[in-house]
Amino acid sequence: MRVLLVDSDPERAAAVEAGLSATGCTVVAIASGTRDLTRHVRDTGAEVIVCGLDDPSRDELEGMGALHRDEPRPVILFAEKAEPEQIEAALAAGVSAYVVEGMAPARVRPVIEVAIRRFRAHQALREELATARRDLEERKLVDRAKVLLMSRHRLTEPEAYKRLRRMAMDRGLRIPALAALLTDKN
Repeated sequence: MRVLLVDSDPERAAAVEAGLSATGCTVVAIASGTRDLTRHVRDTGAEVIVCGLDDPSRDELEGMGALHRDEPRPVILFAEKAEPEQIEAALAAGVSAYVVEGMAPARVRPVIEVAIRRFRAHQALREELATARRDLEERKLVDRAKVLLMSRHRLTEPEAYKRLRRMAMDRGLRIPALAALLTDKN
């Protein structure tokens, strides 16, 4: 497992790096903060990001949010403070696990495993939601095209769908693509 370690405390970072290495992880880089986090992840090929931030700032959380948007990866945040607003902001920024009260090297690997599973489940839900939204938009387009054909040619709904399907086949298009063409013209 390729890990990018983010920690401004060099001694703690070294201890965590040793602990991660002992459990079979490869620490590909150590960054002192989340500035340019997305670039660091791309450059290093990190699969997981482990952050030791005593008191995550708004800027640091924004860096994590940019990563979540551009290069989604499991992010584990070890922090000293547990203010509810701060935890909520971290989770909104894409943090997979928010652990309070220190980053003991022995605790890091099990937390990473849980965070990876949570991240994968979250990504699967995001993909499912995107698919459902796309399907709904396609359904709306097809319905609008059917209404258009029904009003123009005085067809029933099944007849309009049959005509739409035939037109799509004749043009080598998917039905939603043809429906988009028909509704864009009107």
